[in-house]
Amino acid sequence: MTAMTPGANLPLGSTRVAVTVTAPVRLDVSGLLLGADGKVRSDDDFVFYNQPAGPGVTHTAAAGGVGDTITVDTAAVPAGIEKVMVTASPDAPGATFAGTEPTGTVRDADSGAVLATFTPPRLGTETALVVMEIYRRGGGWKVRAIGQGYANGLAGIATDFGVTIEEPAAPPTTPEPARAAASPTPPAPVSPPAPATPWGPPTGAPVPAAPPPGAPAVPPPAAGKVNLDKGRVSLRKNQTVSLVKSGRPVLGTVRMGLGWEPARRGRSIDLDASVIAYGPDRGQVDSCYFGKLLILNGAIQHSGDNLTGDGAGDDEVITVHLGGVPPEVTGLVFTVNSFSGQKFSEVTNAYCRLTDAQTGEELVRFDLAGAERRTGVIMAKLVRQYSGEWEMTALGEFVDARTVRGMVKPGAAAL
Repeated sequence: MTAMTPGANLPLGSTRVAVTVTAPVRLDVSGLLLGADGKVRSDDDFVFYNQPAGPGVTHTAAAGGVGDTITVDTAAVPAGIEKVMVTASPDAPGATFAGTEPTGTVRDADSGAVLATFTPPRLGTETALVVMEIYRRGGGWKVRAIGQGYANGLAGIATDFGVTIEEPAAPPTTPEPARAAASPTPPAPVSPPAPATPWGPPTGAPVPAAPPPGAPAVPPPAAGKVNLDKGRVSLRKNQTVSLVKSGRPVLGTVRMGLGWEPARRGRSIDLDASVIAYGPDRGQVDSCYFGKLLILNGAIQHSGDNLTGDGAGDDEVITVHLGGVPPEVTGLVFTVNSFSGQKFSEVTNAYCRLTDAQTGEELVRFDLAGAERRTGVIMAKLVRQYSGEWEMTALGEFVDARTVRGMVKPGAAAL
């Protein structure tokens, strides 16, 4: 059995798997069958307590203290379905996940053997959660831990992925809590792709349908997440900030500045800062470093090599045009390593900081605490969320690697 962390994935050795979500409170659990466009084909692809069967996917209600279960028969899932998303929300009206630790458990549906577990960290006032996904990869199937929270309940998740939700005409007259029901109405069409802007989505990328009159242009971040509304955020190791300000994702140009100083005065420290771009399967897409200063059609640029570490300010800077990062890239891992073999015990005051490239305003800062006699460190990661915004997480993980090539595998493990 493997205890998963957010973003981790594992191959499934079983054709039929069951995902059970448990918590100290009653949860409503559902499954969404999604195509390559990240949407359901119709409301028949929304499997939940009131529609317990879909193509290759079934829902079983909680019984005997066990939570709701979504069972996926991968051999029976239609060819056009790329993933099955497992979601959960508290059954009690208005309840949140604050103080609750839901756990998703993946089992072999035939033998009952536990394959993996996942407990999403840092939940607050979210009212719904994408727990896990079962997805196709390279002719097989894998499971990924997600842990993405929503502030607008299960209906918010469902509509995000193309399900039409009917609101009840009047409050129910029985004590049973009202629950959203899937209607037979097909999902609203998605607007056609717009032409690419200099740093906007590439031509052919899906463009969300326009919001209804009076609705905000972009959904606000899930409650409980730290964002940029109160100004600069200082992170400690393993803390995360959502790059959202005033309810809108930051999708402009940002700069990741990385800096360090020699621990002993007069000593030169030659470190190299890099960023590695990964896809949704944590496979490397490309790397940007002193030997390759431009990647992803210019969406990411490196300032060049600093050979000494001397001087005030950032030693090396990596510029990222967030809106221009292609959709096949879902994670960026920022690293620093010593090609010459110098150890981080010889370095002091190492940090990374994210700034607005237009205004120079510092948005997020992470100061590396401590040092180890190792040649590389994974400083931070930027991960694109399903809702479109990016999240930055401070890492500070030391590794034994002297080149960007040696950082690829530990960087993937950090996603």
